[in-house]
Amino acid sequence: LRGGAGSNASLLPDIRNEADILKFVDALISNTKGEGKEGDPFWTKSETLLYCALIAYIIFEGPAEDRNMNTLVDMISGMEVKEDDEDFMNAVDYMFAGLEKRKPDCFAVKQYKKYKLASGVVCSKRLLNQAVGKSLRTHNLKPKKGAQVMRKNEKITALYERLSRDDFGKDDDQQRESNSISNQKAMLEDFAARQGFTNIVHFTDDGISGTCFDRPGFLAMMKEVEAGNVEYLCIKDMSRMGRDYLKVGQIMEILRQRGVRLIAINDGVDSARGDDDFTPFRNIMNEYYARDTSRKIRSTFQSKGKSGKHLTGTVIYGYLWNEARDQWLVDPEAAEVVKRIFAMTIEGYGPYQIASRLKEEKVLIPSAYLAQHGEGVNKNKTFKDVYGWGSSTICNILEKREYLGHTINFKTRKHFKDKKSHYVPEDEWTIFENTHEPIIDQQTFDLVQKIRGNVRRYPDGWGEAAPLTGLLYCADCGGKMYVHRTNNGKRISQYTCSQYSKVPVGKLCTTQHRINEDVVLSLVSEMLKAIAEYAKHDRAEFVRVVQEAQSSQQTAEVRKQRTRLATAKQRVSELEVLLCKIYEDNILGKLSDSRYATLDAQYEKEQSELTAEISVLEKAVKSYEKHEKDADRFIALIDKYENFDKLTIAMLNEFIEKILVHERDRKGSIQTTQEVEIYFNFVGRFVPPAFGEVELTPEELEEIRKREERKDRLHQNYLKRKASGAQKRYEDKIKGRKKAEIEAKKAAIRAEDIAKGVFVPVSSLPQREPMKGVQTA
Repeated sequence: LRGGAGSNASLLPDIRNEADILKFVDALISNTKGEGKEGDPFWTKSETLLYCALIAYIIFEGPAEDRNMNTLVDMISGMEVKEDDEDFMNAVDYMFAGLEKRKPDCFAVKQYKKYKLASGVVCSKRLLNQAVGKSLRTHNLKPKKGAQVMRKNEKITALYERLSRDDFGKDDDQQRESNSISNQKAMLEDFAARQGFTNIVHFTDDGISGTCFDRPGFLAMMKEVEAGNVEYLCIKDMSRMGRDYLKVGQIMEILRQRGVRLIAINDGVDSARGDDDFTPFRNIMNEYYARDTSRKIRSTFQSKGKSGKHLTGTVIYGYLWNEARDQWLVDPEAAEVVKRIFAMTIEGYGPYQIASRLKEEKVLIPSAYLAQHGEGVNKNKTFKDVYGWGSSTICNILEKREYLGHTINFKTRKHFKDKKSHYVPEDEWTIFENTHEPIIDQQTFDLVQKIRGNVRRYPDGWGEAAPLTGLLYCADCGGKMYVHRTNNGKRISQYTCSQYSKVPVGKLCTTQHRINEDVVLSLVSEMLKAIAEYAKHDRAEFVRVVQEAQSSQQTAEVRKQRTRLATAKQRVSELEVLLCKIYEDNILGKLSDSRYATLDAQYEKEQSELTAEISVLEKAVKSYEKHEKDADRFIALIDKYENFDKLTIAMLNEFIEKILVHERDRKGSIQTTQEVEIYFNFVGRFVPPAFGEVELTPEELEEIRKREERKDRLHQNYLKRKASGAQKRYEDKIKGRKKAEIEAKKAAIRAEDIAKGVFVPVSSLPQREPMKGVQTA
């Protein structure tokens, strides 16, 4: 076995099985046995286990060219041991840990584990020291060039290799080979050997872009740099360090401060020779390469996306791929769940309620369901709760336009540096309609979006949700009307204008426009009954009347929209001129910087607001051209229901677009007139003939006049009593007399609520321990 590093004598003998390894190791130890501890049975056994493990790894796991004594010496030399850290793992430990994952029962792993058990940290250190010495003495071998040798208390020579998928083309085999990790390692090891650099350590990142700087190998190397353990850092070229010229510049400065000599072989960079003026330009060109590669890849995806093809390889919940994986097919089981989610939303259920219901019924969550069918990004994931539906999942399903049968591309965009997806505005999406079978129709989807845009109908203290919330608006100021409950022992829901109550009260809207909920529901119910009867009696006449009314409304509305659109566009043009003018005045010194900044911000804000309004107006004007068949759709909706005696939240959402409430003609009167405008979906404001104005007879008009005169007299008397204080005394007397009656009614209502479980008294709530740091009275 004696011989030089390059002679055939350094080759291991013809070893074919475990028995051959044991024979060779016994012969090796017998011929190198020394005096003292080396001859003890304990040391002999430990040394035998170690040699068997290493040689078995070399013979059965290593490449053919490494099956020699040089490799054995290199492995022993790389087995660093730290006496103060029993958990420390050296390079060979990691090699065997990886082998154990692949082949846990192989001979090499078993022998190495026995060796680790047989010797502690201190024993291992002594054993390795004498093993290295004996191997070098006996075989007279020199470490081969580029071997990863670690010597204690010496700074290391860091050799950094990186390969990204962007560093070669799909068919560019020559470029792939030249940039391969193995070739980079060979080049760096050869360079280190020729320069006489010792104690070399490889740091490698394979398949990671140079625009990212959270690469594991790079971070490990920089950790050694910060600790002051690196003397030389060798790389193939500066692009291996990274492709962000600003960050690369910062790293070069850190290396300079830590006294690390940076060498980029192919670029001729050596920090020992001083600054290279061309290096910053080279770093900029490296970043440009990454940017250009990203642009080319993005261009390819855009070409595919603009052809209407799906850019993602995954399907959404409710669909599955066909056999060719080029078309989405409806999955009946999941599609039923999607339809149910939309239906429950129309019925007034919120995302949390829907998620709770699906969880109770043990419906698989979308990711788990897709994984069950071998689809999705989580198909190899172990789920903590396969029935754990959440509100965000429901909201995500309700917002997907793909359920309409459309392909939606370019909803996100990646930056070439951080590689993270960023959502883009909706107007930048590319939508291809009718590319696959829809699960949800347009009418249902639009209705759900409208419901989700309204105020959420949360159950109140009576355990009921206000059905008209989000549908009632003040006819004078346009503000939404919210529900309020009376507190006089009666269950009466009333809606008032939200703008009236805002501080200062009565500033934004002068009156409350108060109206009872049951009055509005009764009016809507009677009107729908009349429309249904009218449509059933003469459908053709109904369609004609609806279209005429709709055309009249749209003509007036479109005229307003177009006028406002023209005005907004003209003002935007004027603002452009003004912005240029104040800029010129500021440059010429006619306008101070502070005044210029104020005007510029003011004009910019107005311009952005107008731009947003113009976008909305343009969409509104275009939408008027799509309502030719709305009368038929409204009739189909009428035919869907048999009666309108009890209006559900779903029915209100389907039929009502908005309801405008005017102020009462006479406030404080039991009998009064209050105008209510009802706008239906598809047809707008339509009043059936049964609700049309009726011409009154002279006798009826006279009766109305007398009634109004009497109300005026009563109101004047009320004002006089109020001024004198008599009215307040009277009201206090009545309140005192009825107080006991009102309190009894309140108690009865509260008892009913407690029985239904919609109200829990404070005394019945579980007592909690006071929190630390919180003072209690």
